[in-house]
Amino acid sequence: MNAAMGIWTKVVVVLFVVGAALGCRKTEKFPIEPELTFKSFELFGDSASLTVSFTDGDGDIGLDDSDTQAPFDTASAYYNNFFLEQEDLINGVWTPYVFPGLPLYYRIPRITPNGQNKTLEGDISVAIDPLPLSISQLSDSIRFSVKIVDRALHESNVVYSNQIILD
Repeated sequence: MNAAMGIWTKVVVVLFVVGAALGCRKTEKFPIEPELTFKSFELFGDSASLTVSFTDGDGDIGLDDSDTQAPFDTASAYYNNFFLEQEDLINGVWTPYVFPGLPLYYRIPRITPNGQNKTLEGDISVAIDPLPLSISQLSDSIRFSVKIVDRALHESNVVYSNQIILD
């Protein structure tokens, strides 16, 4: 019986040490403002896919369908939380292009982690279909800018796609 107790004591001690080591792993800390990094832009004929990587320190990215009260109501600038803009390259200067009546804004679904660690890190991909390319006669290149806004209305940095040369 003493031998069995000795083995169980060792097992419990080993499990405790392993548990303590795993429990002490450092969790990554990110600022509470979302941070974006451009990842990719792919053209598929008359559509495209744009992907950005993001981090958020307090995990409040995205909205539910039911998030329609101020400041997320349909009349608010914050109804959408993913803002995609087109810019044309004219005489060496990136110039914003405004699509008449058709902003390229989206609602990211709610992404809230469970548990105590609320930090988020991942990729967001947007399918742009159809791709409403409109380009000035003075330009043959465009790019897209992206920013997101979290539920606390913290705005991310703005990132830009690579230059897209149109024929």
